[in-house]
Amino acid sequence: MDTKRLSPDDEVGCADAVALMTAAEKVDCPESLQPTPRGYAAHLKYGWDGNPGKAYLARDDDGVLVGQVTVHLPTYDNTHLAWCGVDVHPDHRGRGIGGELVGYAEELARGAGRTSMGLSQWDLPKADAFARRHGFERKAIEVNRRQDIAGLDWTVVQRLYDEAVRASSGYELVRVTGRLPEEMLEDMVALTASINDAPKDDLDIEDDEFSPERLRAYEEAQLAHERTVYRVIARERATGALAGHSTVTVERERPHIGEQHDTAVDRAHRGHRLGALVKTGMLLWMREAEPALAQLDTWNAESNNHMIAINEQLGYRIVARAMSYQKAL
Repeated sequence: MDTKRLSPDDEVGCADAVALMTAAEKVDCPESLQPTPRGYAAHLKYGWDGNPGKAYLARDDDGVLVGQVTVHLPTYDNTHLAWCGVDVHPDHRGRGIGGELVGYAEELARGAGRTSMGLSQWDLPKADAFARRHGFERKAIEVNRRQDIAGLDWTVVQRLYDEAVRASSGYELVRVTGRLPEEMLEDMVALTASINDAPKDDLDIEDDEFSPERLRAYEEAQLAHERTVYRVIARERATGALAGHSTVTVERERPHIGEQHDTAVDRAHRGHRLGALVKTGMLLWMREAEPALAQLDTWNAESNNHMIAINEQLGYRIVARAMSYQKAL
C-alpha cells in the first residue's frame, strides 16, 4: 500500500477523497454531511481557523484508492495532542488497512513530538472494537443534530424568542455579517472563550486559547471556504458588555446547507435566557437573509444538557452519535 499526503491543490485527489468518504459514510452514517471536492480542498488549505490538518491517501498496488487518514496537530493550544480520523472504502475492509493507517498517523504524531492521540469514530460496534483493539479508550460522546429549516414551526420559534426577550430585557441583540468590527474584537475574544465551559467529559484536553489573531484567522478561513459568517451577539444595555453569542455559517456552493458553530454565554450573564435569545434571534435572521437555507447542523457533547434542551425545543433531531477516543503515545 502506497500512502502519500494529499495536496489541497490536487483537484483529482480531493475528488477521489470525497468519493471515498461518501462511499464509507453511505455504509456507516448515510445522513452525515460530506464536503464537496472544492470544500475539502479549502479544509486542507485553511482548516477551521488557519490551522489545517493533513490528509494522506492510501492506494493499493493497482493505484486504487482504498483508504484515507487525516491528522490534525493543534497549534493554538493542546500541543501535546494529535487527532486522527480513518476512512476505509467498504470494498476493502477487513484487510488491516485501517490498522495500518492508524499506525501511520501515530508515527506522524510521535515525529511531531505529540504524546497523546485522539480518534473520532461513529457509534458503531465495529468502530468501537477497532478503536479498542488499537489501544484507544472511549473518553467522550458527541452528538450531531440537524434542524429542518423548511419544516420549522415558526410560531414556536417566535414564542421562544419573545419569552427570551422578556427574560433578558437588560440586553440587546447585535447582528454582524462577515468580519467583526475592530472595536468588538477584544471583547469577543473573552466571550468566545466561554465555550470552554462546555463539557469535556474524560478527554485529556486543555481549554482552548483565543486571541484577536485566532478570531481573525477563523473568519478568514471561513471566508476562504466560501461561507458567509453570521453572528448574533447579546450586549448588555447598561454597560455595553458582550454577554452571549451564536455563530452560523452558510455555504455559498450549497446555500441550502448551514452549520451552527459556537453558541456561548459569559458566566457572569447567565440566567437571563441569553442562549435561547441568540439562537432564536439567529433563526429569525436566517429566515430573512438566507431563504434557500434548508438544514442546519450542530454538534454538542452528549452531556451538555442545557444546550441540548434548547436545541430540542427548536426541533433539532439526532443524526448520529460519534465516539471520541484517546490514548497515550
